[in-house]
Amino acid sequence: MIVRFVKLEIQNQHIDDFKALTAGEKEDIVAFEGCSFLEILQDVNNKNLFFSHSHWQSEDALNRYRESDFFRGNWTQVKEWFAAKPEAWSLER
Repeated sequence: MIVRFVKLEIQNQHIDDFKALTAGEKEDIVAFEGCSFLEILQDVNNKNLFFSHSHWQSEDALNRYRESDFFRGNWTQVKEWFAAKPEAWSLER
């Protein structure tokens, strides 16, 4: 299993947009083949800092998601809201 963490810094004026988007798409992402868990966490002290934490059956499953039309559409929107380049880690359990 792959545990994935992604650190996203969102522009202040888009924090509510980001929260609404991710809340509305969480079920769709978890329903994606190979994903068993997803949560979006917001930093307590730095409100424009978010982390996604997800579980994937394999790196292949994660890559199929990252190559999907759904991901590309979502990522295109979210990229416009970035305040800094995202960072990502894929870890084996």
